Amino acid sequence: MGFNQEKITISDVAEALGISKTTVSRAISGKGRRQKVIDYIREHDYVPSPIAKGLANSRNYNIGWVMPGDSTVTDLPFFQRCMIGISEIANKRDYDMILTLVYDGDITALERIVKNHKIDGIILGRTLIEDERVEFLKASNVPFVAIGSSEYREVIQIDNDHISACKELTSVLISKGIKKIALIGGKSNHVVNRTRLEGFKKGVSEQGLAIDEGHIFMDADDPLSVSQAVETALQDKMECIVCMDDRICLAALDCLKRDGVSIPQDIKIASFYNSSLLENYVPSITALQYDPKVLGMEACNALLDIIDGIDVPNRKLLGYEVVLKDSTKE
Repeated sequence: MGFNQEKITISDVAEALGISKTTVSRAISGKGRRQKVIDYIREHDYVPSPIAKGLANSRNYNIGWVMPGDSTVTDLPFFQRCMIGISEIANKRDYDMILTLVYDGDITALERIVKNHKIDGIILGRTLIEDERVEFLKASNVPFVAIGSSEYREVIQIDNDHISACKELTSVLISKGIKKIALIGGKSNHVVNRTRLEGFKKGVSEQGLAIDEGHIFMDADDPLSVSQAVETALQDKMECIVCMDDRICLAALDCLKRDGVSIPQDIKIASFYNSSLLENYVPSITALQYDPKVLGMEACNALLDIIDGIDVPNRKLLGYEVVLKDSTKE
């Protein structure tokens, strides 16, 4: 009669076969070639625990999900959807996920989980132009993947094709006859904002218009800055306001509503990122559609492949959809 599946251990297998626990561990991890060990564990339905597997493979079967600690309530839907995708893949591949909040200028929490050997790899949820987290992980030789693009070319990057997406939406707006466009963007040290700005400028240039630097408002990362940008756009008779993300767009919409400005009659508006924050707004908002859950799934698969010694592409860009709605109608 075999051992109960829940109780059998490496020690039980070693004792039954008269061999060392090291030999059993090596056979379980695939490093050994002791056929009698394989036959025995199959016969007795032995399922190694995560701890046993970790000891055999020098792993702990945890990955870290590093989320920006300064995320606002309006940022959370994106990071939550990423986390769902990461969790789904991690579960399928017998890993658990540890959530860690890291702040710009303070990577203490990240340093702690790495130095205490709590994880086998890391997924970064935000990339910066000068990124202290990337520098630390490179120096620590910890496998990691970034959701988003990075100017550190050796970093494995999983991102949406923001440049093409923003260029296409900008081109579509201009082709509809809109010539005077104001752009309101977030922090310029975030790579995603740099890439969206690049896409916007390419869209303007490829439609034969001059880039109006005076109506590009970067670092509008709070309601006051957004309000000032919107007021300037209205005073200067801009035809459309394009916002870099859903949070900025929602703040801009609040300003327009406060001032009694009608959309799209008085001014048109669009967003370079759609989310649940904008989905039920009236009028409906023209925006770029991405799926953060897929970003999380792709990033997790890439990280676990790296941990398993499988080569992965240095950069993978995912698709997008341009969704035209009432906010930019003629």
